[in-house]
Amino acid sequence: MLKIEHYEDKVQHYSDLAMTYATEYGLKILGSLLIFFIGRWIAGKIVFLIKKGLNKAKVDPTLVSFAANATYVGLIVVIVIAAISNLGVETTSFVAVFGAAGLAVGLALKDTLSNVGAAVLIIFFRPFKVGDFIETSGVMGTVKTINLFSTTLTTTDNRSIIIPNGTLINGNIINYTGNDKRRVDMVFDIDYKDDLRLAKEVIMEVLKANPKVLAEPAPVVAVGALAQNSVQIFARPWVAVDDYWDGMFEMTEAVKLEFDKHGISIPFPQMDLHVRKGEI
Repeated sequence: MLKIEHYEDKVQHYSDLAMTYATEYGLKILGSLLIFFIGRWIAGKIVFLIKKGLNKAKVDPTLVSFAANATYVGLIVVIVIAAISNLGVETTSFVAVFGAAGLAVGLALKDTLSNVGAAVLIIFFRPFKVGDFIETSGVMGTVKTINLFSTTLTTTDNRSIIIPNGTLINGNIINYTGNDKRRVDMVFDIDYKDDLRLAKEVIMEVLKANPKVLAEPAPVVAVGALAQNSVQIFARPWVAVDDYWDGMFEMTEAVKLEFDKHGISIPFPQMDLHVRKGEI
């Protein structure tokens, strides 16, 4: 009889203990789960609003994606730490461990992270964007993609060139399509015997007749140099960026045809040799 009562007392004790732990820690676990799921929902809404605002402001899509992902990861880390802390776990050690791990990873991947840092600079300061035609690191091409580690250019002959962002940002960058207008620099050589004024008039007429040439800034035609074999005439018309190559090709061909019509020659390098017969 005593054994049965003793067994019942133990069962009651463990039942009370289980109920106490279930009540205490069950509520904490439930609270932590609520913190995590509600926090994740709120983080998603915040990221959605950030993306919507940036897209409305017509920010570069690469920057929108980067900002949204970075914000979401940061919010999730804060939410997880808050959920763990609600369970009564000391989170200071976790933060220290994460910090040490981050330092070790940073040292191991310093070159890769430098490319990421360069990508952040490119995205925020925007020296160029997708679709721009640039020259950098000794190559030229249209910017196809910008990611966290590299930038891909497509050359005029349809080759893909992948440049690490760190290398790209440390060199000179020439953006040929950064502005809406661009000047076409052309040089035409004529013979010293040709009519200089007529040649200038012919070139100016060709420039003004081309619909791609802008009225403002006005085109300029001037003598640029008296070279060894020719008189060099500089032509400086302005065109829209998208019309640069077509405009240059059209004007160059038209000037040659007009020169032929007016008898204006384009001299070749030549040398006059005078031979003197010595006295015997």
